[in-house]
Amino acid sequence: MMAFRSYNFADHSLLSNSNRISRILFKNSFSSTIAQSPIIRNHDALYKRISPAAITAKTSIVSILDQWVQEGKNIVADELKNMIKVFRNHNRYSQALQLSEWMTNRSYLDQSSGNLAIHLDLISRVHGLEQAEKFFESIPDSLKNFKVYGTLLNCYAFKKSLTKAEATMEKMKQLGFMTTHSYHSMLSLYTKTENHEKLVKLIDQMDKANVRYHRQTYYILLTAYASFDIKSMENLLAYMEANPYLPLDWHVYIILAKGYLNFNQVEKTLEMLKKSEENIFQNTKGVAYEILLTMYASLGKKDHVYRIWNLYKKTWRKVDNKGYHHMVSSLVKLDDIDGVEKIVEEWESVTPMFDFWVANVLVNGYSKKGDWKKAEAFVERLVSEGKKPPRSTWDILATVFCKNGEMEKALDAMRKAILSNGDHWKLNEVTLRTCVKYLEENGEMEVAKELLKSSEGCRDLKFVSNVVEQQAQSNQLPPLSLRSHLLQILNNVQIPGVFLSFCASDSLASGAVCSPSEAVD
Repeated sequence: MMAFRSYNFADHSLLSNSNRISRILFKNSFSSTIAQSPIIRNHDALYKRISPAAITAKTSIVSILDQWVQEGKNIVADELKNMIKVFRNHNRYSQALQLSEWMTNRSYLDQSSGNLAIHLDLISRVHGLEQAEKFFESIPDSLKNFKVYGTLLNCYAFKKSLTKAEATMEKMKQLGFMTTHSYHSMLSLYTKTENHEKLVKLIDQMDKANVRYHRQTYYILLTAYASFDIKSMENLLAYMEANPYLPLDWHVYIILAKGYLNFNQVEKTLEMLKKSEENIFQNTKGVAYEILLTMYASLGKKDHVYRIWNLYKKTWRKVDNKGYHHMVSSLVKLDDIDGVEKIVEEWESVTPMFDFWVANVLVNGYSKKGDWKKAEAFVERLVSEGKKPPRSTWDILATVFCKNGEMEKALDAMRKAILSNGDHWKLNEVTLRTCVKYLEENGEMEVAKELLKSSEGCRDLKFVSNVVEQQAQSNQLPPLSLRSHLLQILNNVQIPGVFLSFCASDSLASGAVCSPSEAVD
């Protein structure tokens, strides 16, 4: 493995001018980089109707807003803007995009560079880079400022599109649009793609360009070094600890803990977690405790998990669904299913808005233990209480059944998954493939075809290609009628050459010619 030079931050030219850096940092906000959901002042019926906890992934925000207007009620643009932030913070990008489009179409959002940048980000997350690029091209050049270009760069970085990200960075340099946040995107990209040499070169470029370091810059650099260079991570920490204008918070020590954990230094990991606990500010306790739960669970420290959970409930006004999700996920990781059941029972008794995001963790826990009966009973109870499981729940349950050889139950759950809400949830490919194979082996070709057809909107297009290629490579082609249907589906995607070869050999035996255009029932 290539050796990378260890940065001595005491000698680093950018950091050696501590007075300049200190002035820069002192002028910048020291708020946590962990985004907190903005406060909605008017907790009226509209917020309750469209809040993340009140809707499913398939809920139409447009219909709710249109109905609200038809009822003669007022729309407060600033509150809807805040709701876009809320949806983004809860990873509900589809709803955020719907809301942004609705506001734009009705002139509640002006076409400012800032609003366009947010819309660009949402399109990338919901519809992918190709649609995001089309939207970017549609923006007038006069509005393509550093915010819009910076968002495009971040879209590429988030999707790990290295070549396009680097090309966009060079374009931004030519336009004078590179900001500290733009460098953050590239530092994060190089970290995620393990391009350590490029990471170090970029730091040198930032040094020569006198780029201002924000608190987040140090977070990103610590995270980067934590993945491959403990010495540089420790040097940077030493610099930060020696600089009075760089107060260290819990998040810094979490990054350090993860770094030491990456190198299996358990004692130092625990030491950093202890320091993290000692540096938690009141307004960030919720997020901090959630991460600490996950970290202690990763170390197998059940006592610490319950200790943090009790602190969380004691010091936080109200633990929301996100907090409960972290706790039950941590207990599943610890194989403490009894504990998960108790916490889920507690959560159900206090939560004002039931969320299957939490319930699914218990179903996954049962799956991990191979206890399909408890998983089935839990979901059946929720259904009997009038709750409507989304696609994710039924898909997880189908997988539980499948792993335990309960194929009829797996098929039933898979059908329910296909018919349920959850437009962005993709079915478990292995489970779906096993269901198709089970039907095929039992001579139910038409049912298998119908299952494939009905699942088209909730599985990856490559699924069918993978199924056919694996069958072809193992000399186990599906019967002709099912194969014809598979070819129909593959008509618009790349068809594995090995499959076409098998089609040809089978066709020669039957005296027919097999091609995608002819393989139609």
